[in-house]
Amino acid sequence: MSMLLEIPVILGISIEVYVIWAVLNIPFYFIFKNVFRKRIGDKRKRSLLIWACMLAAAPVFYVLLVIGFFAAMAYYPDRDFDREGWNTNKDTRYEYSESLIESRMLIGKTKTEVRRLLGADEGRDNDSSWCYELGFKPGFGNIDPDYMCIKFLNDKVVSVEQHEG
Repeated sequence: MSMLLEIPVILGISIEVYVIWAVLNIPFYFIFKNVFRKRIGDKRKRSLLIWACMLAAAPVFYVLLVIGFFAAMAYYPDRDFDREGWNTNKDTRYEYSESLIESRMLIGKTKTEVRRLLGADEGRDNDSSWCYELGFKPGFGNIDPDYMCIKFLNDKVVSVEQHEG
């Protein structure tokens, strides 16, 4: 016999939402109580204002928490290109790729100069294009690595592009 756990729904919203909302309201109650204690003399008005502010502040705070969580998950430092850092950890090359592309440091370099600076390419589409794996950029749902492709014309770099996985 299987037993299903059904979460009660009130006004179309499951009960855990109300529990989270109530828990978030506890500190807001004390904060607003202290803020309005000296500013509003009438106890009834003060109480209504505390409750109104509390009810509005908790959902706003919750949304900011969620946004902050996703922003923290997608954060990574942008570093100036460093040959040793590039070659030491291939899983975090995405930190250096923007610097390489924006500085246009590779434009005009020969294949030999690029190989000396970046190391051997991991994959060649053909002799006129080299690709370097950059690793998995932090973010929600990133399941494929990013690549930086360098295009050559007459043995010289003409463009450098990053491709998201």
